[in-house]
Parts: sequence; structure tokens; C-alpha cells
Amino acid sequence: MIDLGTIGAALEIAVFGLLALITVFFAIFVVIAKDVVRAGLALIMCMFGVAGLYILLNAQFLGIIQVLVYIGAIGVLILFAIMLTKRELGGRSRAY
Repeated sequence: MIDLGTIGAALEIAVFGLLALITVFFAIFVVIAKDVVRAGLALIMCMFGVAGLYILLNAQFLGIIQVLVYIGAIGVLILFAIMLTKRELGGRSRAY
């Protein structure tokens, strides 16, 4: 017979690996992104990955706080960055 504990452990390891891979990928993308908006959105996805890892590691309170505080704060930070960044209507800045 198939042991359900072994299948559950293998599934947990697979989900952990997937969340870790997603988190590392978006963390690297935050560093190499040239646009503020894309870097902020990648940071939000990285924070979601960290929240998923917290929940997977049975720290649900930390996962919920990660979503509420950090992801909410980054969302507001993106809005302020967009509002305070000086751009022309065409999207290109002229260099004289």
C-alpha cells in the first residue's frame, strides 16, 4: 500500500522548493529591474513567496503579518514612487 505520510512529505518538499525558487527569482529581478514599478511588483511577489514559506513552515501569524504589513506597505510605496517620479507624457525624457 501507499503510505500517505510519505506522499504528504514529498508534496511539502515540492511546494517548499517551488516557493523558494519563485522567491529567489523575483528577488533577483528586483535587483536587476530598471523600472521602479516593475521592481516594486517583483518585490511584492517576493514577499508573497516569503509569506507562503512562513505558512508552509507552520508560522501562520507571521505569514499573515507579512501579507498585511509588508505587502500593503510596498503597494503604497509603489503608488508614491509613481506619483513622485517626474516623467513626460510621452514616457521619454529628453537629454540636451
